[in-house]
Amino acid sequence: MDWDFSDDGAFIALCNAFRESGETSAMEFLATGEGAFHFQELTQNAAGEGIDLSDSDSMDEFQQEVLELMDNPNSN
Repeated sequence: MDWDFSDDGAFIALCNAFRESGETSAMEFLATGEGAFHFQELTQNAAGEGIDLSDSDSMDEFQQEVLELMDNPNSN
């Protein structure tokens, strides 16, 4: 993906909410109301950056990148 979302406000809010939730699985957190809200905001920001997430393959790839960075925040 051509967009570094790690500095995006929605991603930072997503990570902060994940840490504060006490949830141990980023995927399970995204399935909750709060996690889904922040992820939706992040996808809207991605669209604003010109990232096309309209097909399921690109959305799956984006979600996987988000999950990996949430699980390993120091890897970027």
